[in-house]
Amino acid sequence: MPKHVAVIMDGNGRWAQKHNLPRSAGHRKGVEAVRRTVRAFIELGIPYLTIYSFSSENWSRPITEVSYLMGLIKRFIRQDLADLHKHQVCIKVIGDIDAIDPELSHLIKEAVSLTANNTGLCLVVAFNYGARDEITKAIKSIAEKVVIGQLQPENINNDIVSKHLQTANIPDPDLLIRTSGEKRLSNFLLWQSAYTEFVFQDVFWPDFDKTHLYAALDEYRNRSRRFGGVVSQSTG
Repeated sequence: MPKHVAVIMDGNGRWAQKHNLPRSAGHRKGVEAVRRTVRAFIELGIPYLTIYSFSSENWSRPITEVSYLMGLIKRFIRQDLADLHKHQVCIKVIGDIDAIDPELSHLIKEAVSLTANNTGLCLVVAFNYGARDEITKAIKSIAEKVVIGQLQPENINNDIVSKHLQTANIPDPDLLIRTSGEKRLSNFLLWQSAYTEFVFQDVFWPDFDKTHLYAALDEYRNRSRRFGGVVSQSTG
């Protein structure tokens, strides 16, 4: 079983279009899929789940859709936080939450604080997140330390960069699942996914359930992870 699974939850709008419904209906169904997925991860005992809930590029969507999404996320936190806390889910957030609606930012920070010491599933929510921006900020932070003499350029390595990302202390994802049939990363965990196994599924996110999750996990288990090396073969 993978230790960390990342999910690009794609296809809410196309699910709604397929069913002749407004895009808002697709987003509501998408929240239900999030609930199902979190429950499944708790049952399976997989330690880390990262979900791509809202990218820094999603602000370019129509303002009515963005406003609805913000309200939907507020309702999710208010309705589901107690249950997540009861099940020992530890919530972490990556992304720039200081640049969003203050009420939503406060709710997110409260959720993170409340669940900080929980010992169950670590649910990492990528919100107002973009991987290039994350890497750029890490480079700036490292450069500042070099300028003031806290860090020597020759000591900068992959581990130093990783420690300056928002995912510091979170293992890199073993498996990344993207729904809706699209086959791209969309500025998600670019550094962390260097050796991640990708599974792309032709299912819209609102329809994602245990069947699709188990199929992705089966595909992952049948792969050989070499990390740039060669798998040794027994000679018995």
